[in-house]
Amino acid sequence: MRLRYKIWLETEGKAFGEGPLQLLRQVDKLGSLSMAAQELNMSYSKAWKLINLLESNLGFKLLQREIGGNSGGGSSLTEEARVLMQKYLNFNREAAETLDILFEKHFKES
Repeated sequence: MRLRYKIWLETEGKAFGEGPLQLLRQVDKLGSLSMAAQELNMSYSKAWKLINLLESNLGFKLLQREIGGNSGGGSSLTEEARVLMQKYLNFNREAAETLDILFEKHFKES
């Protein structure tokens, strides 16, 4: 037997979780929401809708957008997005450690 769980943050709706974390990581790596969505097998419109929903629920911008032009535009993470990502990762790490201890306590074979 093993423990499985998902952790996400909510406000009036889902505000942040593993999926958005992966999308933001890819944007940070690739410099483009379009390329990040493609990398994750997600449509560009779905990625935009997700980012807009999350920004609305969180109350701050996750992406700094560069519109077209000679360089073709792109996206980068805001400082608030970077802070949120780090807090989420730290929380998940601590939660995993604590849940592993509780799982052992309550389900360890005697």
